[in-house]
Amino acid sequence: MVKVLNAIPGFKRLLRNCFNYSDPLLVTRIGGLTFENKVGLAAGFDKNAEYFRDMPVFGFSFIEIGTVTPLPQPGNAKPRLFRLPEDKALINRMGFNNKGAANAAKNLKKRDPSVIIGGNIGKNTATLNENASEDYLECFRILYNVVDYFAVNISCPNIKDLDKLQDQNSLRIILNKLTQYRAEQSHYKPIFLKISPDLTFKQLDETLSLYHETGLNGIIATNTTTDRNCLLSNGLFVNQLGPGGLSGKPLKDRSIEIIRYICKQSNNGIPVIGVGGVITQEDAVGMIQAGAALVQVYTGFIYEGPLIVKRINKAIARYLNNNK
Repeated sequence: MVKVLNAIPGFKRLLRNCFNYSDPLLVTRIGGLTFENKVGLAAGFDKNAEYFRDMPVFGFSFIEIGTVTPLPQPGNAKPRLFRLPEDKALINRMGFNNKGAANAAKNLKKRDPSVIIGGNIGKNTATLNENASEDYLECFRILYNVVDYFAVNISCPNIKDLDKLQDQNSLRIILNKLTQYRAEQSHYKPIFLKISPDLTFKQLDETLSLYHETGLNGIIATNTTTDRNCLLSNGLFVNQLGPGGLSGKPLKDRSIEIIRYICKQSNNGIPVIGVGGVITQEDAVGMIQAGAALVQVYTGFIYEGPLIVKRINKAIARYLNNNK
C-alpha cells in the first residue's frame, strides 16, 4: 500500500508534510553518521530491503534492514507471528526468513543517500555456531558498500543456539573478523551490537569489556525477550502460542534498565540505540532520559500507526529543550 501511495504524483510530498518533524535539537551524530532526528525503524520490518525507499515518508531518519543472512532461507514454520493486543505486544518466531544478502545488496544499489540505512546481519540457521563468524563476515562483505552502518544480531531467540554467540569468546571472534575487514577498506562503516534483554549484569559487563577491545561504535538495546512474566494476556493462550521472541510494551522497563546500566558503567561513553517497548512518546523519552542517543520502533509502529514517529520526535525535542 505504501509503495502504491508513494507512486501517486505529489502524494509522497503530502505524506512527508504530515509525518515529518524537524528540530536542530534532534540532530544526532554517532560513529561518523549524522541522524536528522531521533527515530529509526528497527530491523524486522524490511527484511529484504524492499521498503527502505518508502518508509522515510513517515519521518524515520534511519531504516535498519534485515536480519539478512548469507544465503536465502524460509525461516520457521507458520504460523510464526502473533499479536497480544491486551499487552500491546507481539510474539514472533520468524527465524531470519529472508532472500539472502546478495538480494538485499542488489536492492540497495539505488537508494536515497539522505536516509541512513543500517544492515542487520545474522547467520544461516544451518550454520554451526563454530562457523558463525564466516556467515557474519560474508554478510558484512556483501553489504559493505551499500549500507551506512551494521547491526550484529547475535541475540535473536528464534535461531537455535544463537544466544550462545553472546559468549565473550565467541563474540570476540565475530567482531574481530568484522573490524579486520573494515580496516582493509578505503571507507569506514560503524558497527553496532544488538544485545538481548535476557542478559545478566555479569554478561553485560563481559560484553562491555569487548566494546573498546574490538572497535565497536555502539550498542542496540534490546532485542526481543523469552520472558513471559507480567503479561496481561491469558497465560494458557500465551503458552499455546509456543516459543518466540516477545516485543512491545512488556519489554520497556527491562530495555530502559539495560540502557541506564550501560550508560552508567561506561560513564556515557558508549552510544546506545534504545529499542524494545517503545509504544508511546513517553516510552521513548524514558529511553533518552536513561542515556540513549537514538530510539527505534517496530511493535509500536504496528499498534500506534505512523504518527508515532512524529509524536516521539516532538516529545524528545520538548524534553531536550527543557533540559538544556
